[in-house]
Amino acid sequence: MSIKFYKPTTNARRNMSVTDYSELSKVAPERSLLVSLKKNSGRNSYGRITVRHRGGGVRTKYRIIDFKRDKFDVPAEVMSIEYDPNRSAFIALLKYEDGEKRYILQPVGLKVGDTVIAGTSADIKPGNALPLANIPVGTIVHNVELYPGRGGQLARAAGNSAQLMAKEGGKALLRLPSSELRYVPVECMATIGQVGNTDHENVKIGKAGRKRHMGWRPTVRGSVMNPNDHPHGGGEGKSPIGRPGPVTPWGKPALGYKTRKTKKPSDKLIVKRRNDK
Repeated sequence: MSIKFYKPTTNARRNMSVTDYSELSKVAPERSLLVSLKKNSGRNSYGRITVRHRGGGVRTKYRIIDFKRDKFDVPAEVMSIEYDPNRSAFIALLKYEDGEKRYILQPVGLKVGDTVIAGTSADIKPGNALPLANIPVGTIVHNVELYPGRGGQLARAAGNSAQLMAKEGGKALLRLPSSELRYVPVECMATIGQVGNTDHENVKIGKAGRKRHMGWRPTVRGSVMNPNDHPHGGGEGKSPIGRPGPVTPWGKPALGYKTRKTKKPSDKLIVKRRNDK
């Protein structure tokens, strides 16, 4: 997909760009795979805000995505490539030989009319899903499971991919999009190829209203608040922070403060962390 620019008829138009959706199929979403999506506006089950600056936004329906790819050895034809308002990647509608329909993430190169399959003996081509044990070392994959049978959790955003670096002792070594190196069991499923819509990261929002459509509310700097609202607030005119370093609204250090308190079982599976120098 490419990026589309408009004539600068307004200041917002001058500074915004959109994804060119001309390659998407001009069809309505598959109704059997749509469910209602209730907004929680950043609130948890107690009604307390746990994620700030969320709320509003355009009402959307959720598309049920097949992250598990557990329908083995049944070929499926790609019926359409569609937009999904709930993620940055595009999705592909598959129709299996037995008539069942499922959505999957669209990898680069997958087009309408192509055939994909999941299974241990599937070919190494975009859209096919295999256990990591059956994928050659060096292959680019996405939608990778962390635990067998749980469904893909790694490398699912637009343009993302992971690389299979090695296999040993029942574990597969992956290089993730963050440059982290970690082991996952070789029984985990992964889909061949890179997630589509690779130009998503180059889109410029351009105006505040477009961000509101996405469900994001304004973010106010602490330095322009009052002292009772934020530790950075108060003072005449523009004032320095007035303490050793920037903090959150609740006084916790905001830069470089480690919040991971205890060691986790997954620590031994991480070979190189994403923030290692």
